[in-house]
Amino acid sequence: MDLEILSRLQFAITIAFHYIYPPLSIGLGIVMVVMEGMYLKTKDKFYENMTKFWVKVFALTFAIGVASGIVMEFEFGTNWATYSRFVGDVFGSALAAEGIFAFFLESGFLAVLVFGWDKVGPRMHFFSTLMVALGSMFSAIWIVVANSWMQTPAGFKIVGEGINARAEITDFWAMVFNPSSVDRLLHTLSGCWLAGSFLVISVGAYYLIKNKHTRFAKSSIKIALVIAFISSLFQLFTGHQSAVGVAKNQPAKLAAMEAIFETQTNAPLYLFGWVNENNQEVKFGVAIPSLLSYLIGFSADTKVKGLNEFPKDERPPVNIVFQAYHLMVAIGFLLILISSLGIFYWLKGTLFGKKWLLKIFVISVLLPQIANQIGWIVAEVGRQPWIVYGIMKTSEGLSKAVQEGQVWFSLILFTLIYIGLFILFLFLLNEKIKHGPEDVDSIPSELGHPKA
Repeated sequence: MDLEILSRLQFAITIAFHYIYPPLSIGLGIVMVVMEGMYLKTKDKFYENMTKFWVKVFALTFAIGVASGIVMEFEFGTNWATYSRFVGDVFGSALAAEGIFAFFLESGFLAVLVFGWDKVGPRMHFFSTLMVALGSMFSAIWIVVANSWMQTPAGFKIVGEGINARAEITDFWAMVFNPSSVDRLLHTLSGCWLAGSFLVISVGAYYLIKNKHTRFAKSSIKIALVIAFISSLFQLFTGHQSAVGVAKNQPAKLAAMEAIFETQTNAPLYLFGWVNENNQEVKFGVAIPSLLSYLIGFSADTKVKGLNEFPKDERPPVNIVFQAYHLMVAIGFLLILISSLGIFYWLKGTLFGKKWLLKIFVISVLLPQIANQIGWIVAEVGRQPWIVYGIMKTSEGLSKAVQEGQVWFSLILFTLIYIGLFILFLFLLNEKIKHGPEDVDSIPSELGHPKA
C-alpha cells in the first residue's frame, strides 16, 4: 500500500475506534438527565440510585473516549501536515471552540457528577448532570462543524500560493453554519441518542432475562424506549434532510450513494444491489422507480446528476459508498421497528413478558454503533478524492516528510493499543453490568410506587 492509503487507513482506524465512545456518552447524558429529573420530581431514592449506576458507565466511556481522541489531533500534524497547514485557521478555531465551550464544561462538571452526590444539594447535582450532557453535545457541535466545513467549505478565502497557501476565515458564522453543518449535526446527534438509549435498553433486557434487578431494568427500559423511539423517527427526518443537502452540495456523493451513472430524471431508489463500476450497472438490484428524484425534489421530474458528469479522478468509490449507505438506512428502519414494537407492547402491558423481544433488545445495542460507523464511511469515502471538497485533494494533504515504514509501524502499534483498550473497556463494562446497581430493588418507594 502507498503512503496515502496507509495514512488514510491509520486515521480511519483511529476515528472508528474513538467514535465508539462519544455517541454512548452523548446518549447516556440524555438518559441521566431524565432519570435524575425524575428523582427531583418524585423524591424517590430509587431514581437517584438508578442515575448513579449509569453515571459509572458514562464515566467509563468518557475516559476511554478522551484517551482515544487525543491521538487524532497528533495525526493531523504527523501524517497530514500539508492539510493542517492549509486549514489550520479554520480547523483550529473549531477545535479551540470545542475546548473552551465543550470540553471544560463537560469535564469540569463531571467531577461534581461523579463525586458530588453527598457533597452538593440535589438541584446542584442535577445542574451538573445537565451541564455534562450539554457539554458532550457542544463537543459534537464543533467537531461536526469542522468536518462539515471540509464537506461544504464556506466563509473563507485562500491566501498565499503553492505550499504556503492556506484557508483564512472571512466570516466565522458562515464557516460555522456552512451549507451542511446543521443537517449533519442533527443527524449525528440523533445517532448518538440512539446509541446511548439502546445501551440502556440492552442492559435492562439482560437483567430481566436473568430475573435480576427487575424494577431497575423495567424503569430503565421504559425511559430509554421513549428516547429511542423519538430519536429513531428524528433520525429518519434528519437523514432525509442530509440526503437533500448532499444532492445540492455534493452531487457526486449522492450519485455514488445510489449508483447513478447517467444524469436522469425519474431516478430510481435502490433497496439493495451490487455495483459493477466497470460496467456501470447494479447487479441483483431492486429499485423503486422515480423515488430518488421525488425524495430530493418532491417531483419525479427532478434531475439527478450522474457520475459520468464528473472526471474519473474526481469520482468517489461507488460500491463501498452504495453498500454502506443502504446498510445504514436499513438499520435506521430496523431501529424504528424495534423501538415501535417496544412502545406498542408497553402500552398493551405485555412488554416484559415478551422474551423474544427482550432477546432482540439485548443484541440491539450493536445496531446504532454499526450505523454510526458506516454513516461516517458514507460521509468520508463519499467525498473522495477531496479532503476539502472541491479545493484540496486527499493526496495533496499528506505530509511530505513521513515515510511508508513509519506509518506502517504506527498503524500496527495504534491498532494493538486500541484492541487492548477495547478489551479493557468491554471487561470493565461487563464487570459493572454484572455487579449491577446498588440493590435498588430493595429501596422502598416513598410514594408507594410498585417495585415491579
